[in-house]
Amino acid sequence: MAGVSQIALFVFMALLLAAAFSDLLTMRIPNALPVALALLFLPVALAVGLDAASVAQHYAAGVGVLALCFALFAMNWIGGGDAKLAAAIAVWTGPFMPLLEWAILATILGGVLTVLILLVRRMPLPVALAGQAWIARLHDTKTGVPYGIALSGAALAMAPSLAIFLR
Repeated sequence: MAGVSQIALFVFMALLLAAAFSDLLTMRIPNALPVALALLFLPVALAVGLDAASVAQHYAAGVGVLALCFALFAMNWIGGGDAKLAAAIAVWTGPFMPLLEWAILATILGGVLTVLILLVRRMPLPVALAGQAWIARLHDTKTGVPYGIALSGAALAMAPSLAIFLR
């Protein structure tokens, strides 16, 4: 089953990179990416021999994160795409320590990303870069932070050590 795990890891990482770059360039994470991540977990879990209870725990972690993140979305603290992406990633981490480790790492990366963006926004945007719509949008103080970068970055950092990919 190592082949299945390696292919799944590659696809998982590719979807995370697509989400991060989409968020960076457009400040949006297409619904198809977190949906694909969440749905892809089931066939991979079955192929590597996870039992039904473990699969249910993984999806329960995703539902729990989705509920928490939609509360944050309702308070306008995060975007809807970030909430969906976080929930899909939680399905892959599963419950307990891996989920907590990912959340802590994502929080740290998100804090660093936010501080960097806020610092860059204090500087004038060079004319050569102002013509790039995605850079101008990222530099705009009225625009949020593409937190999908931090969510994906934390998951990418942890991916090779996630239990699903070690089976």
